[in-house]
Amino acid sequence: MLSDRYHYVRPADEAERACLESLIREDFERCHPGETLDDVRRRASFSKEDQGILRDWMAVAAIRATAGRVKAPFTHAA
Repeated sequence: MLSDRYHYVRPADEAERACLESLIREDFERCHPGETLDDVRRRASFSKEDQGILRDWMAVAAIRATAGRVKAPFTHAA
């Protein structure tokens, strides 16, 4: 996982947050049995550990979103 505290994602609005979270939700819950992404998001307001976990997972979501945008033009051309 990413750990540089200076690299983090700030979604512009709730729609963007929901979109990014949809890219990682299944993998997050598989890696953290018994927890949901919503649980971590709630605890992040007072827990530095959960802030870091959420930040790292959102960075993964941003990478996945960027990869999806880069691939899109090429998949339609085939």
